[in-house]
Amino acid sequence: MSTGLSVVVFAFSLFAGFLGSLLGLGGGIIIIPALTLALGVRIHEAIGASIVSVIATSSGAAIAYVRDKITNIRIGMFLETATTLGAITGAFIAGLISTRLLSIIFGLLLLYSAFTMFKKRYSDLPTNVKTHPLAERLHLNSEYYDNALHQNVKYQVTGIYPGYAVMYGAGVISGLLGIGSGVFKVLGMDVFMKLPMKVSTATSNFMIGVTAAASAGVYFSRGDIDPLVAGPVALGVLLGARIGTKVMERLKSKTLRFIFIPVLIYIALEMLWKAR
Repeated sequence: MSTGLSVVVFAFSLFAGFLGSLLGLGGGIIIIPALTLALGVRIHEAIGASIVSVIATSSGAAIAYVRDKITNIRIGMFLETATTLGAITGAFIAGLISTRLLSIIFGLLLLYSAFTMFKKRYSDLPTNVKTHPLAERLHLNSEYYDNALHQNVKYQVTGIYPGYAVMYGAGVISGLLGIGSGVFKVLGMDVFMKLPMKVSTATSNFMIGVTAAASAGVYFSRGDIDPLVAGPVALGVLLGARIGTKVMERLKSKTLRFIFIPVLIYIALEMLWKAR
């Protein structure tokens, strides 16, 4: 890879890391199209580089979010069991279910979720949330200091079962369609479990790193991770993620939601387009 091309890859990755850490996404929605369509990288190498970008995003963002107690590690590990079970299920039923139908279902679900988020676009924090009994037993309720609101925010967790179901579905579709599930993680926590948007994105960042690390070894053993591609991607994403964490802490939750909704609609339309 030439120096000029490496600089271009680094620039794309910088933006991917910034957006990924800001919204709790892996950055693959930017990295893969940029590498394959704009730069002519093979799809398998692009996916391998995307896996690296997810780990870099998670690592770069997790340091700040865990330190500031925005990440809810208990919720992250609890929901990660659902994603893992879903991924295993997806691996077993691959070829037995129509991925076209699944893409349509999840595409419509994302559009509905975007509409739901849009209705509460002016809300900074969830209100009138009744704690789920299981959340109390697992000690999932927590608090964090919001730099944008200049106050300590205590929050309750509800919708455990719907949120867990969404995480399971995220694992299934990730295994079947080979897409990142960060958007579904944020969706499950924000829409169904009624977590503050900042907690949802920070916890999603923590979770996607765990998931990606589990599959990185497979891609590496296949030779799908090219150091000349993955190197600039990792550096750009890591730097972008660190910048994104600084920006996110100073934004209000409703601002994050305004940024997240167009991304949600884009992914939904992309899934529906692929299913045509």
